[in-house]
Amino acid sequence: MIKNMKAVILAGGFGTRISEESEYKPKPMIEIGGMPILWHIMKTYSHYGINEFIICAGYKQHVIKEWFADYFLHTSDITFDFTQGNKMTVHDQHAESWKVTVVDTGLNTMTGGRVKRIKKFVGDEPFCLTYGDAVSDVDITKLIDFHRTYGKCVTLTSVSLAQQKGVLDINSDNTITAFREKDDEDGSLINGGFMVCNPEVFNYLEGDWTIFEQKPMKNLAKSGELKSYYHDGFWQCMDTKREKDKLEAMWAENRAPWKVWED
Repeated sequence: MIKNMKAVILAGGFGTRISEESEYKPKPMIEIGGMPILWHIMKTYSHYGINEFIICAGYKQHVIKEWFADYFLHTSDITFDFTQGNKMTVHDQHAESWKVTVVDTGLNTMTGGRVKRIKKFVGDEPFCLTYGDAVSDVDITKLIDFHRTYGKCVTLTSVSLAQQKGVLDINSDNTITAFREKDDEDGSLINGGFMVCNPEVFNYLEGDWTIFEQKPMKNLAKSGELKSYYHDGFWQCMDTKREKDKLEAMWAENRAPWKVWED
């Protein structure tokens, strides 16, 4: 089990490609099986012993804060005794042992800028980083061990899917030599998130306008500080209503590969 490592989750985008759902809530709060996809991601990390989270909020960030504010109550058995001055007694609580910091990183801030804004919350220790709209059965323990073995600044999880994501050029020792946008001639090895970052990553981030997947990633690759951890298992993002429905069906049919935790 992993201890004393934090997971940073990017949850501030507008979710324009799934606007049917994201008009009223941030995309990471769109539900699968009655729980936000953000919760599913956190349950994955928690399964491997990571229970402290920093949520990079932005668009409709109050929805995320209010959900966590109510989570303890919603997962507990409670008696409200109005004869005793509105006394509240919690009998059984089923909430996870999580510490969650929700940070308003700005409405229009780009991904790199959001990460830069939470620097004071992660300190000078390595941390996990992922997107709040994709689930996977990636083994977080093995990912972190891989990162520690090579000792580079950033390790990202690469997956084989034909998605419109950043494309990776990877050499024989898993060092990423180039990070660029996808074109029609590319294969399907892409950035799947589920990253591990050393604190030196903040040196590659400039301001709110910084898009993490562009200049910082490219510079990390050029300097040999970006490693690829290849995951050949399940990975699925939720960019569209069709993808959301796919994940929902998997969950409803008890065949969700990303559910690595026990109830």
